Amino acid sequence: MNYDSLITKRRERFAEVESLITDPNLFSDQKKATETMREHGRLKSLLEMWDTLNTAKTDLADNHELAKDDDKEIAEMAAMEIPDLEATIERLSTEVQYALLPRDEAEDRDALVEIRSGAGGDEAAIFAGEIMRMYQRYAELRKWKHEHLDSTPSEAGGFSKIVLKVTGEEVFRFLKYESGVHRVQRVPATETQGRIHTSTVTVAVMPEAEEVDVQLRPEDLTIQATRAGGPGGQHVNTTDSAVQITHNPTGIQVKSQDGRSQTQNKEKAFEILRAKIFEIKQREQSEQYSAQRRSLIGSGDRSEKIRTYNFPQSRITDHRIGFTTHNMDGAFDGDLFEITDALQQAEMLQRLEEAGME
Repeated sequence: MNYDSLITKRRERFAEVESLITDPNLFSDQKKATETMREHGRLKSLLEMWDTLNTAKTDLADNHELAKDDDKEIAEMAAMEIPDLEATIERLSTEVQYALLPRDEAEDRDALVEIRSGAGGDEAAIFAGEIMRMYQRYAELRKWKHEHLDSTPSEAGGFSKIVLKVTGEEVFRFLKYESGVHRVQRVPATETQGRIHTSTVTVAVMPEAEEVDVQLRPEDLTIQATRAGGPGGQHVNTTDSAVQITHNPTGIQVKSQDGRSQTQNKEKAFEILRAKIFEIKQREQSEQYSAQRRSLIGSGDRSEKIRTYNFPQSRITDHRIGFTTHNMDGAFDGDLFEITDALQQAEMLQRLEEAGME
């Protein structure tokens, strides 16, 4: 498909946005300013990719000609560059296609990742801790930052609940596929008979919500100071610094206890609460997506089993797309790229089909 006309429209829009961001009055409306700056970044990235793609195509054509040159040294050098140029063109073509699709603005946002132990008792709590570390390593490999907003350690050494904040470039775009039930099959360390157990962990990935997205009215909130719970450790203190906030209209209740002061915990609790309310809005909007696409990015049903980690066979299976990898050690060291790429490719193909851009 020829994308020249679409690119022309994006160039025209980019010129408009460039003009908008020079207007000092833009920043009097923080929400509009944030959206405009994000659009500017997306358009700039798209146009740079398009220009690089066309340069690579020109270089590839030139190299094919040079590979026929009578000078063997020149011909060999040109031929050696062809595979890299072809790979670059394939990668950029995919990225350009994705960037031309109707944009979900939440993809540019940072994310809150809530991990809860499910069925399986102590083994589920231990696995929750391992999933947390897997996401932390993944974040580090992507040059993102991560921090604890809240956690409830378990006696077994894992966690019954963890909330991480992950910040960086397009965090939600890559982490959104992780929402759902993660199932582990293995022999727990506490198992004396060598039997394989099945345990579960539930993951919820929420785009970070800003104050302009969710207005929290004081009259809608019940705020309580409580004592931090859990078996102890670096993330738990013994003063009445934990904060619990209930959003009365929705019944959503959040608690934060990892901060060193009540003020810190209150700020973190507000951050979690805004994300949960914003996620409800996003979930309602997702009803417009096709059922097939909702199955990839999460339907909001936290009981949906999305992935199984089978340790005896060193096999990870993502049930949504039937994808299997045996890179178990790599995955738990943060190498989720293979899985994420497969899920993104599946979603992109669906979206291209829906948009008539195949």
